[in-house]
Amino acid sequence: MYQKYKKINYYKPMSFRIEEKLYIKKEHIFDFRIFLKKKYSKKMFQPRTISSLYFDNINLDMYNDSIEGLVPRKKIRIRQYLTGDDKNLYLEIKNSSVEGRFKTRKIISTNKFNRYQKIGIFDEQYGLCLPNCVVTYEREYSLINDVRISIDNNLRYKNFKTQSFFKDKEIIVELKTSIKKNLDDLIRDFPFQRTRFSKYCNGVEKMGKFEI
Repeated sequence: MYQKYKKINYYKPMSFRIEEKLYIKKEHIFDFRIFLKKKYSKKMFQPRTISSLYFDNINLDMYNDSIEGLVPRKKIRIRQYLTGDDKNLYLEIKNSSVEGRFKTRKIISTNKFNRYQKIGIFDEQYGLCLPNCVVTYEREYSLINDVRISIDNNLRYKNFKTQSFFKDKEIIVELKTSIKKNLDDLIRDFPFQRTRFSKYCNGVEKMGKFEI
């Protein structure tokens, strides 16, 4: 089924950014919204439902590198917005290095999306990568002093092969900026503990490894 593969040429990377993540219990979200209000946060745009299909090789090296915090590493996914005006399919590569993180993105057709699901995607670092885990969630967007804040809730994980399904009751807050000082100033006042968190890794752990 997976004998053939497609080698990908990606668009130019977006600018480097610094990221922090918070894992918040659902009962604390009200306190967090009060915190945002006190910081004069601004709404960026309307909330959207996001669905991402993640790829990995048969050894789950992307998962393992992320868990161990190794760099350089990357994640490959195809993202779509299930609500809102943006109906495109995006092939995205998230790169992590000692300098920071950046993302490449290109629009792909429905035919290519279907093809990648069948034959996988070839990556020079990780080899043949196959569809593994689907992560879906609702996202809200805010902005404080060039720090983009997203609140992700109603997380659902699905194993691509077995179609097994898991719902997560917790909430993920992501902070992204290209200016480290602004992020440090904001985090200094945060009422919640920072943590390393990956939706893809969490999905693999919740759903189990895929079968080729």
